[in-house]
Amino acid sequence: MKKIVAFAGSTSSTSINKQLVSYASTLLDNTSFEVVDMRDYQAQLYSIDDEQNGFPENMVQLSEKLKTYDGYIVSLAEHNGSYAAAFKNTFDWLSRIDRVIFNKKPMLLMATSPGGRGGASVLASANASFPHMGADVVANFSLPGFFDNFKEGKIVDSELNETLKNAVQIFESKI
Repeated sequence: MKKIVAFAGSTSSTSINKQLVSYASTLLDNTSFEVVDMRDYQAQLYSIDDEQNGFPENMVQLSEKLKTYDGYIVSLAEHNGSYAAAFKNTFDWLSRIDRVIFNKKPMLLMATSPGGRGGASVLASANASFPHMGADVVANFSLPGFFDNFKEGKIVDSELNETLKNAVQIFESKI
């Protein structure tokens, strides 16, 4: 059986993106999944000076762990129109360990936010940069108005829910 990893680009204990990525994972039909909490993989702020002392062990472990999956479901938090600082830092460390972070495997790329744009800016950034880091972005999904559209662990807007289900199906067909 194929296995994917799902994670949110956030270290918030109440991350709405983690809630979304967790829900999306449950929509997989014939694929097992693991939801990873990025709080388990925090590292000091990336610096070339610190890199000269070696890579943080947890970043090396995460890099190796990412190689063991057949695909990725990622939901990115958007802070001021870009990646959350904690995710960007992890992304920077991982890219120094192995530039092909996502191992040329399929990815469902998502974002959500409380606002009406649903993380559109961070999705645009990721769609531009992730392929250079080995991601095969096969589907995208944006959930606007998280607190209006996501309740009790699922998307309550039927049209948005169907859009996510279709994205998950596309993703699963590619792994």
